[in-house]
Amino acid sequence: MAVTIEKDTIIGDVLDVAPQSAPLFLAIGMHCLGCPSSRGETVEEACMVHGIDCDAFLAQLNHFLEAYEASEAEKK
Repeated sequence: MAVTIEKDTIIGDVLDVAPQSAPLFLAIGMHCLGCPSSRGETVEEACMVHGIDCDAFLAQLNHFLEAYEASEAEKK
């Protein structure tokens, strides 16, 4: 994937390229991932609305995606 999610990345774009990341969003209270408005929000906007430290969440999200990608590469 080699994609780094940033504050201005749209949640819908994250879910399009990495649907396996949905549980991380759900775990911090972002339960309306299928709603048109939430899919159009940036990660930063969603974190602000849900009272989440955006930098910490981005670190967790990007680490998860890197680990997932490495795991998938090992399977091949």
